[in-house]
Amino acid sequence: MKIIEMNIEDLIPYEDNPRINYMAVDAVARSIREFGFKVPIIVDKNNVIVAGHTRLEASKRLGLEKVPVIIADDLTPEQVKAFRIMDNKSAQYSEWDYEKLLKEIDELAELNYDIDLTGFSQVELDDIITNMEKEQEKEKEKQEKEKPEVEFTEQLLEEHNYIVFYFDNTLDWQVAKEIFDIKTVKALGSKEGFERKGIGRVVDGKKLLQLLEEQRVF
Repeated sequence: MKIIEMNIEDLIPYEDNPRINYMAVDAVARSIREFGFKVPIIVDKNNVIVAGHTRLEASKRLGLEKVPVIIADDLTPEQVKAFRIMDNKSAQYSEWDYEKLLKEIDELAELNYDIDLTGFSQVELDDIITNMEKEQEKEKEKQEKEKPEVEFTEQLLEEHNYIVFYFDNTLDWQVAKEIFDIKTVKALGSKEGFERKGIGRVVDGKKLLQLLEEQRVF
């Protein structure tokens, strides 16, 4: 693959380009000014742009006369048309890991780097932080509702005494589930969609005696 320099006036925008990109021109121009022209424009054998309309407009805005170009003369007209669409569509398949993104942004901020050059405005970053905090609060509330009466993690830190019941028939098990309000619980820290579940409940010994007395077991 060979990259060549071409005059801007020799490049021909594709008249039926389905991507509306004028909103991105300023951001791309700032990027080219800061980092240089790192992604060449791709054209077909007739110099019609396959990918890079925004970079072309940004180059004009910056007053550039020549830009790096790749000539995709190995593609058929059908492949050119399909590639042009796919190049515009592909970015929509990706997602952000916002925790890692904010970490990178914070590191740049500590170095007094202009955050606007990342393409993210402070308003966008504030919205991301707000949404993350809301999601974390929802997850915390959800986990609080689903926690068993005594957290199993606490039992590793101090002594507890236990009575273990087992049942050899379904009827007794069903009765015990009703008496002790035994429900399905998810393991602490389970991830959404990958929950580890089990049947069980830790019952305080004093409450157990009260329950047995209410049932007139003794």
